Amino acid sequence: MDALMANYASGSDDDDDEQAPVTGAAPDPEASAVLPPPPLDLLQPPNFIDYSALAQGNRVRSFPHVEGIYALHVYIPVVIPFDARKQLTLVMRRAASLVPDLYAVDADYALSELCKDEQKLEKVLLGREFHVSLGRTVGIQVDQIDSLVAMLRQKFQSQQRYWMDFNKWEHFVNDDSTRSFLSLEVTRTGLTEISRQIHMVDEVYRLHGLPEFYKNPRPHISLVWALGDVSSKLKHAAKEIEKFQSSISSSKNCNLRCNFSRVVCKVGKKVYDICKISD
Repeated sequence: MDALMANYASGSDDDDDEQAPVTGAAPDPEASAVLPPPPLDLLQPPNFIDYSALAQGNRVRSFPHVEGIYALHVYIPVVIPFDARKQLTLVMRRAASLVPDLYAVDADYALSELCKDEQKLEKVLLGREFHVSLGRTVGIQVDQIDSLVAMLRQKFQSQQRYWMDFNKWEHFVNDDSTRSFLSLEVTRTGLTEISRQIHMVDEVYRLHGLPEFYKNPRPHISLVWALGDVSSKLKHAAKEIEKFQSSISSSKNCNLRCNFSRVVCKVGKKVYDICKISD
């Protein structure tokens, strides 16, 4: 498969006010009676999720950290609708049984651990914001940021809503083969519009000396990842998931349908709205 596949000082408390112990003074019986701490359950809200108990994966940076260079990413934010999460929960459980060492994208928690608790699975994995990349994630110099953001906003000022159907399970591998992804790809509804937007981003990248997107773009959202190139495992998993979905649902509709409404440009930790279509 094309190499496109895919991508992608703590301060101490002031002790001056504390009184020094008086030598020879009789101990205060009430002060010496130390109460045990309250149960943790009483200190946690009803819907508390203990993320620290989940195993985490280790990611490799796409490019080394250089002073004055910031990671640039232009994308369409995607939030999975509530009515699609139930079936995707079942699918993710199936994926975990097929490929053990999978991790939630960005959150980086082990999928096998998330699958032990439906609340964790839905909140940590399916409840987060995903993205459809419109440009490569690359390094940009600080003095290029304002110009690039301004040009992107000008390019995208006349966008309209359209539907995106994420209708096909697919696997992707990043350029340096350090990570593989299990993803939902757009192959029909929305493909023309997204491809046009990728071309618009390419034009702005080109003017700033940045590498353009892949020659034959394949818009998608990635849900989980694995270390290294595990294409064969994920290719098999994608086929098995398609069969599994056919067995639990008679619907021929897409796996996930979302409405385009926004383009975002993230530079380092700062997020710029490029276009936002009001309801």
